[in-house]
Amino acid sequence: MSDAHAGTPQEGAGTPVLALERVTGGYGGAEIIREVSVSVGAGEIVVLVGPNGAGKSTVMNAVLGRLELAGGRVSLQGRDITGTAPERVVRQGVCYVPQTANVFPNLTVNENLEMGAYIRRDDFRPRMQEMYELFPPLAGRRGTPAGYLSGGQRQMVAIAKALMVEPVVLLLDEPTAGLSPRFRADIFRVVREINARGVPVLMVEQNARQALGIADRGYVLVDGRNRLDGSGAALLADPAVGAMFLGGRGGGTAAGEGEPAP
Repeated sequence: MSDAHAGTPQEGAGTPVLALERVTGGYGGAEIIREVSVSVGAGEIVVLVGPNGAGKSTVMNAVLGRLELAGGRVSLQGRDITGTAPERVVRQGVCYVPQTANVFPNLTVNENLEMGAYIRRDDFRPRMQEMYELFPPLAGRRGTPAGYLSGGQRQMVAIAKALMVEPVVLLLDEPTAGLSPRFRADIFRVVREINARGVPVLMVEQNARQALGIADRGYVLVDGRNRLDGSGAALLADPAVGAMFLGGRGGGTAAGEGEPAP
């Protein structure tokens, strides 16, 4: 297990799909993250965990070109995309599912998926069918406005909408926030399935125990800086991570269900 800056791509390790190298930035002149390094390799699920206000979602915004950067570099498949406009980042294959306001509530499930395919110029109907196979609960709700769905089903629509463009990397910001345990399990299962189909995933998640349980690697951010990183299993077993997220007991206990300790 490593401390700060361990997310910097290692020599000889191959080019990461996505990498942030010592990124510093914020909004309106205020620095939210400081020299943060994170990388996502081909085929990986990488999870960002940390207390509220640690800068996890800000890392996502740095990738998306929504952050005022004071230093550092963001790269996609080895190409520098630092400060690239959000719409261009999306067109280069970065798909992002925000925590809230991530579907069009007045549009049907089918129409939401069509909106997700807006940059495609080919026949996206086969891809839409793949999404209904990936998310069986949506198959019978194609004509239902997304606003009438349960919270878990809306989150499925949001993820399916993002996947309509067959992303290079998928960014998920708190995908299980506010969901019941059953739907949380469904979302984590789908994340693993998406990854198994070849899509690297970078996920911000407060349900740390479950998220690290499916992660290849994870990063712990505290006060806008890298604090720890390692494999998901190693972080689950780390007493420091246990004290922050698992009710004071590491090793994947159920206590706290991944919520920050008081």
